[in-house]
Amino acid sequence: MTDSLHALSGAYAVDALDDAERAAFERHLAQCVDCQQEVASLREATALMTDEAALTPPPELRASVLAGIKNIRPIPPEAAVERDAAEEERTDVAPVLQMRPRRRRIAALVAVAAAIMVIAGGVAYQPWQDNSSRTTISAADQVLAAPDVKHVSIDFDDGSKATVFHSPSERRAVLVARDMAAPPRGKAFELWLQDKSGGMTPAGLMTTPGDKKILLRGDASKATGVGITVEPEGGSKKPTTKPIALFELDEAEA
Repeated sequence: MTDSLHALSGAYAVDALDDAERAAFERHLAQCVDCQQEVASLREATALMTDEAALTPPPELRASVLAGIKNIRPIPPEAAVERDAAEEERTDVAPVLQMRPRRRRIAALVAVAAAIMVIAGGVAYQPWQDNSSRTTISAADQVLAAPDVKHVSIDFDDGSKATVFHSPSERRAVLVARDMAAPPRGKAFELWLQDKSGGMTPAGLMTTPGDKKILLRGDASKATGVGITVEPEGGSKKPTTKPIALFELDEAEA
């Protein structure tokens, strides 16, 4: 009976118990330090995972959460190890603290995560199910993964490198920089899409150093190049300096 009460910590943390179960668990909770710590940590996780907007949970929430808990066998708290009489008499030795079992906590966290996903999304979702169909990637990664993507790179004198990836089917371009230097004080590196006439359209800013992956603004399907200039910190509508780099897209390679 005690083991089954331990298993209710996850459901208790998300208020998924009926009145009888809640009363039984709260009687147990008053005497079980492990469950008190468990519920406190799970409630903290719940507060971090929930969305700001409160939604009414669907009727099947409780059944879904409890079904998930039943699929994982909990481990009760470890009993204290008995010490022999000689060890009891040694007062100069610090007491050894027993490690709390981790698998029961993980199981309870899984149950809480399942409940949060149900409340937030309005669907019955269990994290141990195959969820590959829900996987999404960013717009920048879609360009990088496009079958027709091509790239052109420029190496800078300071050892940094920048590469522009361009996909006609995605109609977008992405700049990936490695070890990019910081722009001059009060300045920014501005990115541009160049058209056939040589005109430049603002496409983004780089204001900090380091590695970057930037999805350029605008339709790149008709762009002939991508430029980088040094501009005022907030950027410019038109280039005010000569490009420090100009990537010719007709020279890009697959």
